[in-house]
Amino acid sequence: MSVAITFQWLEEADRSLGLPAYATEGAAGADLRANLPDRGTVVLTPGGRALVPTGLRMAIPEGYEVQIRPRSGLALKHGITLPNTPGTIDSDYRGALGVIVMNAGTEPFTIAHGDRIAQMIVAPVVRATFTQADSLPDTVRGEGGFGSTGRG
Repeated sequence: MSVAITFQWLEEADRSLGLPAYATEGAAGADLRANLPDRGTVVLTPGGRALVPTGLRMAIPEGYEVQIRPRSGLALKHGITLPNTPGTIDSDYRGALGVIVMNAGTEPFTIAHGDRIAQMIVAPVVRATFTQADSLPDTVRGEGGFGSTGRG
């Protein structure tokens, strides 16, 4: 299944970095690159976070969203993650695409212009209708909360 996502470069963007792309044939996420207006770097101190620009705007078809997720290699090797994972981009948003990147590691981490910083997943959206009721149907779990189904 394929869905067309249309992109537009921001004026200051480095177009040579290319549009988001799937790294392998079976990849679910397309890589997003840091597209820094000064073509420099961003240094994230431990616990620090920054909004990293991609140089792009996009049009997502109605009925879909784009989810922004961390790259597993950056998370494992350096503690680099996205604090609002997954970030959701709605189909009616047309602003600049930036990625909130956080250093959960113990060492400073440098993001260079052109680095792959996150991945985007295109997903269908199901909209719900919300109603109020005086009671809810019973289940075996009932009101059991966090950890109520046991460990492991």
